[in-house]
Amino acid sequence: MMAENEILIENDIRRVAERQRQGYITHALCQKGRCRFAVGPEEHLFAAGDCLIVPQQSLLLRVLDMSDDFEVEIIYVSAAFIALSTPQSNYGMRGHLALFENPVMPLTAEQQHVCALNFDYIRSRLALSHHHFHRDAMINAVQCMIIDFFDFHVELYGERPVSSQQAVLMERFLAMLDGGEYRRHRDVAYYADVLCVTPKYLSEVCHRVSGQSALYWITRYTALDISRTLRNRNLTLDAVCDLYGFSSLSYFVRYVQKNLGASPSELRG
Repeated sequence: MMAENEILIENDIRRVAERQRQGYITHALCQKGRCRFAVGPEEHLFAAGDCLIVPQQSLLLRVLDMSDDFEVEIIYVSAAFIALSTPQSNYGMRGHLALFENPVMPLTAEQQHVCALNFDYIRSRLALSHHHFHRDAMINAVQCMIIDFFDFHVELYGERPVSSQQAVLMERFLAMLDGGEYRRHRDVAYYADVLCVTPKYLSEVCHRVSGQSALYWITRYTALDISRTLRNRNLTLDAVCDLYGFSSLSYFVRYVQKNLGASPSELRG
């Protein structure tokens, strides 16, 4: 049986941040018009024919403006259901991590058609709740959509071979970040030492797998976590600064301004 609300279908992009907070991964296809949005300090344009994917660990998406004729279909999938549906492929990690840099993929006419077919299939399958194998059918439908996203990404950015050994090292590195090591350690050398490799090799692997350096991922995880922690008004800025091991409040403020595009006070709203 499908768990309630594992997959949601909507057409209001202004609710993406709310759904992100609830643990959903966003998949959207722009059908008409255009929308300008920001993820952290970075602005992006989402226009007709584009696909938008917002991964779970992304900074919250903020809609800046949209055209009057903007139309979009959005499929939200829970993180747990995505984990069930994602095929076991080393490329999947690279495709997923690349979304941190740019969550928008401009699609060709053929790719738009394929994407629309996937969205239609998921919508129609979701309605067949009486099906005895409904959850298995939905896993299959979401997996097909993900595989096509991998294909779109290869066409757009090219395929960079990733060995199993490199993928495992990247997974171990990300597991350390997922565990919160960045709160006290933001030096590549620390992670390389724990993983029994050189800092240079760790960064080379990160580049090959994700297209970004090890330092980029340490900073990205730190900035994302800080942005979430700052929303806890029970913590003073001094307390947040101490939580992440910054040597001074002024250094903390500069770090946040540089990596999140706003001061800690502004991020608190």
